[in-house]
Amino acid sequence: MKKIEFGSVHRKKHFDFFNGMNHPHFNITANIEITAFVKYVKASELPLTFSLVYLLSKTANDIPEFRWRIRNGSIIEHESVHPSFTVPTDEADVFSFCTVDHAEKASDFIKRAQKVKEDMKKNPSMEDEPGRDDFLFMSAIPWISFTGIQHAMSYHPHDSVPRISWGRFFGQSGATLMPLSVQAHHALVDGWHMGQFFQTFEEMAKNPSAYLQ
Repeated sequence: MKKIEFGSVHRKKHFDFFNGMNHPHFNITANIEITAFVKYVKASELPLTFSLVYLLSKTANDIPEFRWRIRNGSIIEHESVHPSFTVPTDEADVFSFCTVDHAEKASDFIKRAQKVKEDMKKNPSMEDEPGRDDFLFMSAIPWISFTGIQHAMSYHPHDSVPRISWGRFFGQSGATLMPLSVQAHHALVDGWHMGQFFQTFEEMAKNPSAYLQ
């Protein structure tokens, strides 16, 4: 972990402007083509959700600003951030958080995720580890091909953890599309970085064999 110091006066003003807002998060939703991803996952008999979470997590980790967090007015950069995503439970008809350490290799991540998921099904959790902010909050809404989403979160004080959600896949002109929503703290992540996220993820989804090993 390291502390971020802005070398640009304008960038510092940008940070201060958005960090002073009551609701500094912004959200973008777009349909992403995942035709090749779905075909590859099925042909390789890989778990779809864990494969998807891995690619989304890798995308975020590849963009430094998605690893930035605000602590006591300062910015720190984590070496890596870890997906905390929703999974069904055996206890009730509501979800549990399933936090899995990010891994460079997809196969390592999937093994970890399978173990943690089984634990969470019987011992569901709604709490994050106190003092940690190296998360990526993720959730699936598989019943709806949504066009927008609003997340529940505390505003006073607000956190700086990105939220990533995806919805029901749908077909269009012979392609498979997936609604993808990404929410981030605007003092840390600007439109340019958000665009990088969507472009990077879509590129990975078009070439899944290069990443899901």
